Amino acid sequence: MKYGYVRISTKRQSLQRQIDNISKIYPDAEIVKEVFTGTTSNRPAWNRLLARVQKGDTIIFDSVSRMSRNADEGIQQYMELYHHEINLVFLKEPMIDTDVYRQSAEESIRMTGTDVDLILNGVNKYLARLAQNQIRIAFEQAEKEVRDLQQRTKEGMKANGAAEKISKSKTGTKYITETHLINSIAVLQNAECFGGKMKDVEISKLIKVHRVTVSRLRKELSDRMNSENLTQPELVEKLKTELKKKHKKHS
Repeated sequence: MKYGYVRISTKRQSLQRQIDNISKIYPDAEIVKEVFTGTTSNRPAWNRLLARVQKGDTIIFDSVSRMSRNADEGIQQYMELYHHEINLVFLKEPMIDTDVYRQSAEESIRMTGTDVDLILNGVNKYLARLAQNQIRIAFEQAEKEVRDLQQRTKEGMKANGAAEKISKSKTGTKYITETHLINSIAVLQNAECFGGKMKDVEISKLIKVHRVTVSRLRKELSDRMNSENLTQPELVEKLKTELKKKHKKHS
């Protein structure tokens, strides 16, 4: 029996891409769906599948992160299922499929019946360890990607919050902070929509803010140009004047 296990962590994600990827290669696989699990171990559909799966069955994942995004937990479950002769298939990481691991484990160097076997035995153990390390690396990479995503989300939320405070704090078209004015000038001078040559992601790296903040600045500046009937150079000069006034006020 073949099972395709698909999982999403938040409401913003969709199961369909994983389902399509699995069904394209394994159209006869029964799809097991898990939704809104976050990174916790509370996965009822997965637990029911573990209770149901039998020797010789196959579980297919779109990627290793769908099985587990915790390296230690993932390795433990992988090895338990492997020893129960359950086949595991990872579409994006085929190098750690159980068939590949099984082949690596079985392709040991034959003993010779001489003292050389002492060396060969060590080599075989080393090769088996290499194969297992490959699996661990895949799970550790999945765990790292989760941590990185959480960090980027946290930074993005922080940037959004700062931009929102600035937006709420301004009176008319006078912006509150010098940093906001400096960033606005940088966006006006570099953004493609204002005649520059840089995309949002490039500007975000230049002024060290999230892309969402750059997008918000573009909209604010575009709205101001329209409401005050200003050209891009005129608004740049106006912002520079405001910046000078603020600088003098704080100096």
